[in-house]
Parts: sequence; structure tokens; C-alpha cells
Amino acid sequence: MNITITLSESQAKAFEYITIDTQEWIENFAFNRARIASDEIVQKYVEHKNNNNEPITAVGKDAQVLAAFEEGVVLTAAEQAAQQEASQGGE
Repeated sequence: MNITITLSESQAKAFEYITIDTQEWIENFAFNRARIASDEIVQKYVEHKNNNNEPITAVGKDAQVLAAFEEGVVLTAAEQAAQQEASQGGE
């Protein structure tokens, strides 16, 4: 997935205030946040498998993250929001 953002001149200057390389800073933030989310997902996936006495057939972190979504152990943020809205009667 490629994600492109456009910063205003003032936003770019603000980043120059905190970092030498804005691109690197943003990429590092995104990669680190994805790593944290991956760790959380793998933990939920392994706990789910252990609690239900199911074998963990997905090998490796990437495979376990994908399996957690495919098997419905975790939901995307959009799916969670839709589920919450539905449970509140679409208010």
C-alpha cells in the first residue's frame, strides 16, 4: 500500500522544526504504529486459539495477523465502528 499526503507550507515548516527528515519521521511513525498494532493482534489471535484449544496453523507474525482478520478474531476499525453503530440502533 502506498499512501501519499500533502502538507501545507506551514505544516512542512512545523515538521522541519522537529525533524531533519520529514519523510523518514512519518514513515517511522507509521511503521512503528503498525508494529504495535500487529503485536496486539497476534496476542489476541494466540489467546483466542489457546482459549479455544485450537491449533495455530498460521506461521509467523504476518501470517497470524492476516489469519486473525480472516478468522474474525479481530475486526478493522471501520468494522468495529459499524458494529458499534448497529448495536446502538444506528443513532
